[in-house]
Amino acid sequence: MIQFERFVLQNGLRVLVHTDVSTPMAVVNVLYDVGARDENPKQTGFAHLFEHLMFGGSVNIPDYDEPLQMAGGENNAYTTNDLTNYYIQLPADNLETAFWLESDRMLSLAFNEKSLATQRKVVCEEFKENYLNKPYGDVWHTMRQLAYQVHPYQWMTIGKELAHIEQAQLQQVKDFFFKHYTPCNAILVVAGNVHAGKVVALAEKWFGDIPSGTKYNRQLPQEPPQTKARQKEMKAAVPLDLLCKTWHMAGRLGEDYHATDLLTDILGGNNSSRLYQQLVKEQKLFVHLDCYHFGSSDPGLLTIEGKLVEGISMEKAEQALQIEIDKICKEGPSEQELQKVK
Repeated sequence: MIQFERFVLQNGLRVLVHTDVSTPMAVVNVLYDVGARDENPKQTGFAHLFEHLMFGGSVNIPDYDEPLQMAGGENNAYTTNDLTNYYIQLPADNLETAFWLESDRMLSLAFNEKSLATQRKVVCEEFKENYLNKPYGDVWHTMRQLAYQVHPYQWMTIGKELAHIEQAQLQQVKDFFFKHYTPCNAILVVAGNVHAGKVVALAEKWFGDIPSGTKYNRQLPQEPPQTKARQKEMKAAVPLDLLCKTWHMAGRLGEDYHATDLLTDILGGNNSSRLYQQLVKEQKLFVHLDCYHFGSSDPGLLTIEGKLVEGISMEKAEQALQIEIDKICKEGPSEQELQKVK
């Protein structure tokens, strides 16, 4: 169990500190409780677009990367359907640089038509390259819309439609920022060769005066129970046929979440997993097969997908897969399988 200390500033910013004196480095992580599920269905892709905009400089720091690199640091970020996360790694002696950078863009991110146009173009090219023009790139756009009828997990973080990004306006972007990028909607995590007292002092110095903002009250439509199978056959110029199946599963705080997590490892976590051994190695029906889930906060999807060996029919592959699914449902995992994945 990782040991940490927890503090909350008066403006609602939650601060977690983990001390590890075995390293000369420190990590500063700012997590915002906003993801693709929080978007307007007619303005999707904004959470991911905003991840890009956050590196466009703030009012007081025009170039985010230069001072960080001068301090020996590096950074990155990612967006999911549930959250947006920004992180910095740098020498612990230069810890305050990270606080300065992160607090300034939380308080005063630079908004202008030029930066929006630049990042909008970058994200649009990413959409085209990875989801429109890449083999299998549209599979998960289709699968999410099949699996979810009302919940916003029905679109990917890149967005439901390219047009939503192409048509993003500056005022819409500003509204999104001031709604979600506030201290009361963020968690600051600092770990490494740091001490709680210093971290709290720096947090108060750099973040304490930022207005709290209004806590976002998430009220998402709940997905109704699925009562019958849904399926769709897609035709495309791809190297091999792909089979992708999903089942609804509990969210991260659900009672069955951890059991399902273990099940995905047993079925398809690696080359020694049950599905790989039976369907790839023994029966030679698939060239690759995987079983996974997304770790979603709300009820998510357990997924099995694989590319078929050339010449193998979809019906034969799906039938063999169903036999393995029925077998583990009836018999459960072996003790050896269970111990291996724990």
